[in-house]
Amino acid sequence: MNQRTLALIAVSIATLIYGLNYTIAKKVMPIYVKPFGFILIRVLGATTIFWILGLFITSQKIEKEDYLKILLASFFGVGLNMLSFFKGLSLTTPISASVMMVTSPILVLIFSSILIRKAIGKQRIVGVIIGLIGTVLLITYGNSSDTNATNSNWGNFLVFVNAASYGLYLVISKNLTAKYHPIVLVKWLYLFGLIFTIPFGYNELTAVKWQEMPTNIYWNIGYVVVFTSCITYLFNLYGLSKLKPTTVSVFIYLQPVIATIFALIVGSDSLNFVKISATLLIFSGVYLVTKQVENSAK
Repeated sequence: MNQRTLALIAVSIATLIYGLNYTIAKKVMPIYVKPFGFILIRVLGATTIFWILGLFITSQKIEKEDYLKILLASFFGVGLNMLSFFKGLSLTTPISASVMMVTSPILVLIFSSILIRKAIGKQRIVGVIIGLIGTVLLITYGNSSDTNATNSNWGNFLVFVNAASYGLYLVISKNLTAKYHPIVLVKWLYLFGLIFTIPFGYNELTAVKWQEMPTNIYWNIGYVVVFTSCITYLFNLYGLSKLKPTTVSVFIYLQPVIATIFALIVGSDSLNFVKISATLLIFSGVYLVTKQVENSAK
């Protein structure tokens, strides 16, 4: 099995974990743990795990000029990314949140054109416009009658901020993945991310009533810390070291499929006309963007 195939498998597994995460994390927030407190748990747990794992691999020195890049990647890939996502997910529904994340390939294309001057063809421009129309539709009219969605519009917007932040992270971290071992890189990403998240999550974390928390909620938290925070970052970083940022970001369009099926099975969300219409527009936009990418690669 060649490295490209392994990278595609790794990114696929990460996508599956993310797809389930929408409903699993939503069960925790905001009843048992508020979103920023949950993020602090997630980042603190992942930081601890990765620094322990770092003891078992060959030491690798970070070049001085790369610390700023790692700091920026950490801000967009851990700090702003996670804080906006969990806060948004706590206000909206799993399906709406997962659909909003599909905009990431479009945003990666935009950021790539700005930061690394990657050309955008006419078909890509049309795809970007169609995808953003779907995004605006979901943000503006994506109100849900679901009692788990207390403010869908604001929640959807925050998940969009998360998608933009993640897209920028993919572009910034591309060169770093080629230079450093995944565990070395991710342990520094999480350490800086911990510094970013402590001011936001400390008060909410200290307010958690651990003794009143059901056992299944502990398992949900464990899933988010170990699988969503650790395994996905390692698998995505490995994938990013072997694949283009646009290729990695394309896998995000599988998340709504997984998230929707799982949410409907467990009864944590429902479909409506706006969600379906916005999804079709966003998927159409992503298709045009990624089809252009594939044609360019031939």
